[in-house]
Amino acid sequence: MRIVDSHFHWWPRSVFEALRKRKGYPRIELNGDGDYVYLRDDGDADYKLTTWPAWFDLDEQLAHMDGLGHEIDVVCSIGPFSVAFSELPASEGRDLAMLWNEEMAGAQKKYPGRVWASGAVPLQDIDTALEVMEHAIGDLGLMGLNLPGSVGADPSIDAERLEPFYARAEELGIPLFLHPTDAVFSDMLTGYGGALFLSLGRVMEVSVAAMRLVLSGTMDRHPDLKIVLSHTGGALPYQSGRMDKNTKQAKLPNPASTYLKRFYTDTVSPHTEGMKFAIEYFGADRVMYGSDYPCWSPADALMYLDGVGLSDADKAKVMGGNARRILGLADPLKAAAE
Repeated sequence: MRIVDSHFHWWPRSVFEALRKRKGYPRIELNGDGDYVYLRDDGDADYKLTTWPAWFDLDEQLAHMDGLGHEIDVVCSIGPFSVAFSELPASEGRDLAMLWNEEMAGAQKKYPGRVWASGAVPLQDIDTALEVMEHAIGDLGLMGLNLPGSVGADPSIDAERLEPFYARAEELGIPLFLHPTDAVFSDMLTGYGGALFLSLGRVMEVSVAAMRLVLSGTMDRHPDLKIVLSHTGGALPYQSGRMDKNTKQAKLPNPASTYLKRFYTDTVSPHTEGMKFAIEYFGADRVMYGSDYPCWSPADALMYLDGVGLSDADKAKVMGGNARRILGLADPLKAAAE
């Protein structure tokens, strides 16, 4: 079976080197091990976004996938670093996003049918966001965009000013990969060397961000909008009843769960029961295998998913069929021949 890994991270080193040249915040510095550290401000937070070599060598990443005993195609998304593009001044965010997107397009061309990539978009200015979107999708041929869980430290991804962005994404039929950015909740999850924040902060952020899209009516106004939630949808599948019970004040036309079930998600949860419940909640047609590599072990991701006990038909969907349909990925042999 040919597998599609829908939650995979390759980061181009050129983007990090560009941020190293900045004097103010945000910027990139090197730590004592020579790894990049993203500094949002001069605060002494427990957790800082720190890289290691596995993020940057796409050839080695694909070789790692080859060693798993499967044919695996990958979908590159940004992950927490997507915060950077919306924290910079608008013109700098635009230039950095353009650089990122060009690198992603280059990876798609180098590995046609094996590597698919989504683009960065700065959201601090709507005209800039739309310009970068059109260039990424129309000119560079990227297959989707990344939606940060917050616009810098502002959690309002449901802001009215972003309505044209969501409308255009729906019109284009592209997926938006919603991933936490680590820019919110850190103040209430301090201590333990970042363990509390990493364990719960990202779960909380993706859950709150998705609910903002629901409660604001964004998901109601745009029924064909493709939002892919990271990490099995955070806490939302498990608290769906609570969302229905306590969101009547938002005066939505339908219960909140109606919109929650319109999201797509991945299998990134180091917990077979969590994967199983996500598939049961969203449906086997809306869940895609993901490894979160290099943040997590693809071998473990496959092992936990195997424990779910899917039927052959549902396994074929989750392991690749859904990603090709939902994300609009062409047949790998046809893509390689083009």
